[in-house]
Amino acid sequence: MNPVKLLLVDDETDLTEPLALALSREGYQVDVAVDGEIALEKLTQARSQQAYYQLVILDWMLPRCSGVEVCRQLRSQSDPTPVLFLTAKDTLDDRVQGLDVGADDYLVKPFELRELLARVRALLRRQDQLQQQLEVSQVPEPETSTQRINAEGLSLELDNQMAYRNGRAIALSDKECRLLAYLMQHAQTILSHEQIYDHLWPQGEKPGSNVLAAQMRLLRRKIETDQEPSLIHTIYGKGYRFGAE
Repeated sequence: MNPVKLLLVDDETDLTEPLALALSREGYQVDVAVDGEIALEKLTQARSQQAYYQLVILDWMLPRCSGVEVCRQLRSQSDPTPVLFLTAKDTLDDRVQGLDVGADDYLVKPFELRELLARVRALLRRQDQLQQQLEVSQVPEPETSTQRINAEGLSLELDNQMAYRNGRAIALSDKECRLLAYLMQHAQTILSHEQIYDHLWPQGEKPGSNVLAAQMRLLRRKIETDQEPSLIHTIYGKGYRFGAE
């Protein structure tokens, strides 16, 4: 079996050298890039040789090309490689921006090595599951129809990860689609943070406490405009509720 290839992008050699060594000891093949331009070159080269990276561990603040721009370019090329941001930026707005450009997870410096390794394992497992689902979905099923959820004037198509509201089409990421489906299936019910965490991350370790808030904020931006009633409500101290007031 070929080793799992990771790309570690950070300009702090005091961090990259011991971290690359620790990841190598876990059995991963680790390439290192010290700035954003080199990272993009390595990703392009790997793609051209069909020797894809299974995960990118990406610092936010990088010379020549920021981590945010690296992630944005990856997603603009429809590259689904999971991205784990590793950064000192820890505000909710920073997390929202990171998720908005397509990052899959977010770990704030300083961090514990065992937590990073756990996040890496969880993202790789999730990628394996998506690949298995893709392979299954390629088998023809003649009687299968589009799965659709309707609630509170919002329609969600699970197959193509599209929502529709007032004639407006809304493209969703996989995580946003799963989160919205869970909320819509439990419309007018208060869902606790723990219930939502368990649904979105059923296997592997839970992300940081602000990740769910950032994900919810990003979803709200997509499905709610200033002229439309809010559908996702924060119930302070309890969780979230989907539905009109």
